[in-house]
Amino acid sequence: MRFFTLILALTSQTCAVQAQMSAAEFDRYTRGHTFYYGANGAPYGGEEYLDDRRVRWSFLDGQCQSGYWYEEDDLICFIYENRPDPQCWSFEQAGGGLVARFAGPEPSTELYEVEKSSEPLMCLGPDIGV
Repeated sequence: MRFFTLILALTSQTCAVQAQMSAAEFDRYTRGHTFYYGANGAPYGGEEYLDDRRVRWSFLDGQCQSGYWYEEDDLICFIYENRPDPQCWSFEQAGGGLVARFAGPEPSTELYEVEKSSEPLMCLGPDIGV
């Protein structure tokens, strides 16, 4: 009986572990959609995933940054027009949505999918005026 309980516990833990998404899996899941992400129970930002690995990011303030993503060392890395240094993340599907973990020197940021939409990201126009 103990052996059966141990096997059941190990099996359920193995099933709970999600595999990191490959670039092809990430592209299939995200392309053509806008994702809204949360962190620590609060809204964090949104990203629109376009064709040819292009993206549009916003911290939900109406200001958007265009960029693109690529795969490097099994991570998904983003380059944005205002930030030329790559921002690399690992992605997995868990709990019905994406979970993203920052892969920097201190991988402390974890984002989770709050909403997946087919609507474009809301971006205000450029600042105009004196």
